[in-house]
Amino acid sequence: MEKKTISPAVIRRLPRYYRYLGELLDQEVEGISSYELSKRMHSTASQIRQDLNNFDNFGHLGYGYNVKNLRDKIGEILGLDQSRNLIVIGAGHLGQAIANYAQFERMGFTLTGLFDINPDLAGKEVRGIPILMLDDLDRFALEHRVDIAALTIPKSAAQSVARRLTGLGVPAIWNFAHVDLEVGEKMVVENVHLSDSLMELSYNLMSRSRDSK
Repeated sequence: MEKKTISPAVIRRLPRYYRYLGELLDQEVEGISSYELSKRMHSTASQIRQDLNNFDNFGHLGYGYNVKNLRDKIGEILGLDQSRNLIVIGAGHLGQAIANYAQFERMGFTLTGLFDINPDLAGKEVRGIPILMLDDLDRFALEHRVDIAALTIPKSAAQSVARRLTGLGVPAIWNFAHVDLEVGEKMVVENVHLSDSLMELSYNLMSRSRDSK
């Protein structure tokens, strides 16, 4: 595949395609046209074709897309054909909710460690994984492959933990702390600002309210 720059907007839509195609597989749908897929996704057939043509010619004229093949290809693009070990730093309500989300394992993300600084949580288990103290992080990272660290900790501690993870060679952070992290070029960071999403929802709610008047 020829290397080219893909719009971030296209990348953000790929997981949605993957999810809808998975639902189609569960319904034993073998083939679907861009028009039929657009109706399910409340998108446009043109948008779907443009997005997928960034990567390869997945469809066939007069037939559309083979659902399983397309989902497998999108999975490869997203790196879901590889297994990735995930740890969660911050074993409070959000951290435990993430740890308990079994759907991640279906996509190849395996929870291997949970960490916190609260001694009352030490040794307690979430889905069979014992909660370790943050002091154990360095030893754990040396003994186990860690691909992604999810940070569900206060923003006051996030930057120092991020630096620590960088030093340990952890390549990616899934950041739920309300702060934009400063990390080296080798570290990949995905920031999840829950308040931003809620404010965007509030804006859309207000817009609909204004439009209905």
